[in-house]
Amino acid sequence: MSELLCLKLGLLLWLAHLLTQAAFAGQAFDLAYLGTARDDQRAPKGVHHPRATRAFHNYIENFVPFVAADLGLIVANHTGGWGATLWIVCRIIYLPLYVAGVNLWRSVAWTVSLVGLLMMFWRLI
Repeated sequence: MSELLCLKLGLLLWLAHLLTQAAFAGQAFDLAYLGTARDDQRAPKGVHHPRATRAFHNYIENFVPFVAADLGLIVANHTGGWGATLWIVCRIIYLPLYVAGVNLWRSVAWTVSLVGLLMMFWRLI
């Protein structure tokens, strides 16, 4: 996959994270609470909303360096090899693993995505 396609998929995956978190919020909290500013922190019902929230935060933390590396490769007219593809595929796999609570394989997916990111950084040097 090209770096530009991976960037587009990364934006779609950001949206998937957002919608996943929102969908589980509807199950974790009542509608009246969701319509407030949520100043009083309530414990969510179930585990899926907190997991989706943590997965979303993790994605944002990892998306920023991905975008920087990806745009750097695009502007420099370099290719990242398989780095961008590896990163996006592993991040797509990561979301359902995290929400489902599959700990070991979730960590493997995160680690391999980090390898993809490092491959991209290496191509920028």
